[in-house]
Amino acid sequence: MSILLVIDRPEDWPLNLEGVEVVSARRYLTDPSFSDRRNAKVFNLCKSYRYQSLGYYVSLLAAARGHKPLPDIATIQDLKLTELVRLTGEELEELIQSSLKAAPKGDVFPLSIYFGRNLEPQYDRLAQALFNQFPAPFLRAQFRHDGETWVLEGLRTIAANEIPPDHFLDVLNFATHYFTSPRKRSRTAEARYDLAILTAKDAPNAPSNEKALRKFTKAAESMGFRVDFVEKDDYGRLAEFDALFIRETTGVNHHTFRFAKRAQAEGLIVIDDPDSIVKCTNKVYLAELLQRHRIAMPPTLIMHKGNWESAPAILGLPLVLKQPDSSFSLGVIKVDTPEEFGTEVERLFRTSDLLIAQAFMPTPYDWRIGVIDREPFYACKYFMASEHWQIYDNTKSGEDSMGEFETWPVQAAPPDVVKTAVRVANLIGDGLYGVDLKEINGKAYVVEVNDNPNIDAGVEDKVLGDEVYLRVMRVFLKRLESRGR
Repeated sequence: MSILLVIDRPEDWPLNLEGVEVVSARRYLTDPSFSDRRNAKVFNLCKSYRYQSLGYYVSLLAAARGHKPLPDIATIQDLKLTELVRLTGEELEELIQSSLKAAPKGDVFPLSIYFGRNLEPQYDRLAQALFNQFPAPFLRAQFRHDGETWVLEGLRTIAANEIPPDHFLDVLNFATHYFTSPRKRSRTAEARYDLAILTAKDAPNAPSNEKALRKFTKAAESMGFRVDFVEKDDYGRLAEFDALFIRETTGVNHHTFRFAKRAQAEGLIVIDDPDSIVKCTNKVYLAELLQRHRIAMPPTLIMHKGNWESAPAILGLPLVLKQPDSSFSLGVIKVDTPEEFGTEVERLFRTSDLLIAQAFMPTPYDWRIGVIDREPFYACKYFMASEHWQIYDNTKSGEDSMGEFETWPVQAAPPDVVKTAVRVANLIGDGLYGVDLKEINGKAYVVEVNDNPNIDAGVEDKVLGDEVYLRVMRVFLKRLESRGR
């Protein structure tokens, strides 16, 4: 992959590196040879990225040409979102405090970030973390001390002409190191595509265990993928890949969603795609979707502050209360009495203006049907945890906190369960889903749809074995090849 350094005045950048070509912004935009070039990475160092400026068009047309711009349009827009910058500051809270504990005293501290580096080594980890979240060659962060802690107040791109003259030689060194770093990989002849698998070390309730991740890797490599495992600090590396597979519990207000959004904006094939994350992680959306399409579910009431008191009369007691974004049985509560109901509703309304109340429909197990690319490919029975009404018992720890399981061939599972699961999954999209259902008197009732269902070695693959992992990777390969055509 060739590297283009695009700048307003190339003569200002005396960078002489093999494989790095310094060109003017105007030439990059107007010379047809750049439009025809394939597999280029474009480092946009223009003085402005404002809407419809030369810098803006460099990143925009680079994406249209199939090049990899840094920053891309998504980063340029993200930096305008004050709320996203604030959220990043919260996620990096511990790193910010530890990095700035010896910062010069004062109300405000600016931090210049050049290709993920700062002139002072003690700030390098913080600089790299911010660069990973907002990958742009030159950034300036501003921190404010509120009397107790440092707070990320702002983050913006800076132009090359904003770099202080006494920083310039260091910046050239940082650029040289960045472009010659071993992590800037070129695709080997054997690898047709690069796949990133997003995971989190030591995460509780991870959707795939270590053995399953190794099997996904083996399946992908058999189809010509090179596989890298990435974590949340690798946000800035997404442009290196052709596809992203998220194997971490997702959420909208979470880095997994930003990874999915950024990957989609970069043109990667993404599972879980951001639209599926939005739809599956909110039970209010699911309840409305099922009601609209007349798909059976436990009797349900979407509660707000004007109707919540009627839920016990409508649904009876006991009933189940759900936070809209609950997962793994967390935020799902069974209440048996009017007093419990009132207490829990009051507590849950502190974090959400809408809640879900459902009739309690006890069954010894729930079905889960795995669906990918609109087709079912595994079926499991998950039994309730011992002496508990859910599959997961969060009041316990260890192996006994989850019930037993049975894995079935899809064709042997109840037809109405499979048909209903596929129907509701297809209303969400064409990604990877796990549809949970109860079967009562031969009728299927949808409980929820998971956008990142568990695929663990020794559980969901009990019937199909390695074919489960191959089935997922074939979808990535098919979509990449279709995009190429």
